Amino acid sequence: MSELTGKVAIVTGAAGNLGRAVCQTLAARGASIALLGRDAESLEATRAGLGESAAFAVDLIDPQGLEQTVAAVRARFGRIDILANIAGGFTMGPPLHQTSDQDWDRMMDMNARSVFNACRAVIPHLLGLGGGRIVNIAARAALKGQGHMAPYCAAKAVVIRLTESLAEEHRDDGINVNCILPGTLDTPENRAAMPDADFSRWVGTDALADVVLFLVTDAARAISGAAIPVYGRS
Repeated sequence: MSELTGKVAIVTGAAGNLGRAVCQTLAARGASIALLGRDAESLEATRAGLGESAAFAVDLIDPQGLEQTVAAVRARFGRIDILANIAGGFTMGPPLHQTSDQDWDRMMDMNARSVFNACRAVIPHLLGLGGGRIVNIAARAALKGQGHMAPYCAAKAVVIRLTESLAEEHRDDGINVNCILPGTLDTPENRAAMPDADFSRWVGTDALADVVLFLVTDAARAISGAAIPVYGRS
């Protein structure tokens, strides 16, 4: 029996590069997977071959819709044990004084509000079952501001503080909450944007998915509130 047999994992951003890797890794260890994302067709394509799984198209920025979706996950599988907040995004921008409200809100929504909304919707179900695991994706850029990246850096810093606050709030509830700080991920998009880089120094999505796996298993039962750097060799 694999270590996640009988567990149900919600994965947001499930159809993205990292989301797919996380779904595959958790499913391979026995978890049932609820795939959340905005595009139903992409979710269904990702779900193929995962075993016990279901796709739920939802806008993570819509709190009511997300709460209804999480309730539907609970109804479909009977329980929720794991929340992997993988959804997010990045764009370079202008200097801060030229940054629009729309650009600021986009980074905050994609990277911080999505985590806030998902945690708020899922935690009551974890409490009802006596515990669970939450893994959030922050970023190396959360630790130090960089030019033309202020909204992204700020949003990912929010993820760290949310993680720490949630870990403190639920330290006696059996809910472990941690976040990961990846360096540059080896994705087709990043390769296209930086064609002269040494891709071997970047973090593979499968390698980062293994860190997510570790944090949702009993091997990490003593870890909560951590921000774990995963930089590869960059």
